[in-house]
Amino acid sequence: MFSMKNISPELFKDKYQVKNGKYIFIPIQEEIVTDFLDKIKYKIKKFNKIYSALIEILSPVYPQPFFDAKRIIRKEIKGRNLVALNLGSGNSDFGESLLNVDLLPYQNVDIICDIENIPFKDNSVDFIINIAVLEHVPNPQKVISEINRILKPGGKIYCFIPFMQPFHASPYDFQRFTYEGMKHQFRDFKIVKLKSIGPTSGMLWVVQEWLALFFSFGIKPLHTFLYLLFMVITFPIKFLDVILQFYPMSKNMSSGFSVWAEKRNNKDI
Repeated sequence: MFSMKNISPELFKDKYQVKNGKYIFIPIQEEIVTDFLDKIKYKIKKFNKIYSALIEILSPVYPQPFFDAKRIIRKEIKGRNLVALNLGSGNSDFGESLLNVDLLPYQNVDIICDIENIPFKDNSVDFIINIAVLEHVPNPQKVISEINRILKPGGKIYCFIPFMQPFHASPYDFQRFTYEGMKHQFRDFKIVKLKSIGPTSGMLWVVQEWLALFFSFGIKPLHTFLYLLFMVITFPIKFLDVILQFYPMSKNMSSGFSVWAEKRNNKDI
């Protein structure tokens, strides 16, 4: 079932087509699957609630970014007359308050485009949520520059980017950022808060991968099976991050960093 939501075509700077309730700015393309685990994720992604539950519970990453995003939506976006984007949404859906923007035509996507060339006009968007996306784009600074362009002065972004995470194809995986790297990437914004998330998660994912590597004896199918097995056995350990993420030096081995930032007003520049 498709929903047009409340999209004003006046927001767009580029030409588009509308099909099955989606605004389409680029030729439709299918997801590229690069390995067996990615193939599993691709199939489960079609079932958004199941996929989201598995990510939040079984994955080695403490799901603080999703908790933060839901709280932001509830307190700052829901029920207000705002233009808010879930940028690089995949098939996730935070509800009717956000427009889902992605490269691929997942069921929950409202706007299909390349996020290195976001088709919104300058100064047209109030809020952007962007979770675990920028490691998968080849030019993250181009995306961040586009975010800065389309946000209104004083507009806000909540973004999470990994630091201590093993390679994960979706379908590609290009980079990681440190605490200082995050400050550099968002140097053109007013950073309100930069937060370390998941020191235990940073350790756990590496340990799961290492155990699978060690006991698989170089047999790739066995490695995949063992990795999933160790994930299921050890995932509760990540919930130590309920406390440990607040330790000052957790940034040295954090799973990733979230940043709350605002587009500067002219008087702030």
